[in-house]
Amino acid sequence: MGFDPATLKYDARGLVPAIAQEAETGEVLMMAWMNAEAVARTLETGRVTYWSRSRAEFWIKGESSGHVQELVEMRVDCDRDCLLVLVRQTGPACHTDRRSCFYLAVREGAEVEIMAPLPGSE
Repeated sequence: MGFDPATLKYDARGLVPAIAQEAETGEVLMMAWMNAEAVARTLETGRVTYWSRSRAEFWIKGESSGHVQELVEMRVDCDRDCLLVLVRQTGPACHTDRRSCFYLAVREGAEVEIMAPLPGSE
């Protein structure tokens, strides 16, 4: 019995949030959107595929940057409306050349940058 992406609860645009987490370290890398076809492609190919809302097209992570996300495991949350994608990340996950998109912390009411771009990525 296989997994059917149609069993997920998508929003009105047909999308479900997907949180990418580094499988080895547990580090949360990014959040993006998937539709049913992106979920199916990710499971078929082992390359994490998202749906780009701004470009209205599939986005295979690392296809142009080389910063590939290799699927280790996909997990479905209890409400079936969010995915956790455990990955092996090559290079930065964020388009700002940081390891994670979550590089700003709110501390004592102020935003603090807690992660610099990776060396050599400028």
